[in-house]
Amino acid sequence: MIGLQIRNARRAAGLSQMTLGERINRDHKTISRWENALTAPDLTDLLLVADALGVPLADLVR
Repeated sequence: MIGLQIRNARRAAGLSQMTLGERINRDHKTISRWENALTAPDLTDLLLVADALGVPLADLVR
């Protein structure tokens, strides 16, 4: 669920996985694993993603 929210917010922001990864200092493969629910971001990473995408943290965890 979080992965889908990240994917939707990233796409709405017009960013690639690579660009989001660069903004939060994570590999694009990490972003892919989150979006495909293979792994889950920790709270620190979620905060970084929310800031990078300009969305409230709550939007990513609903």
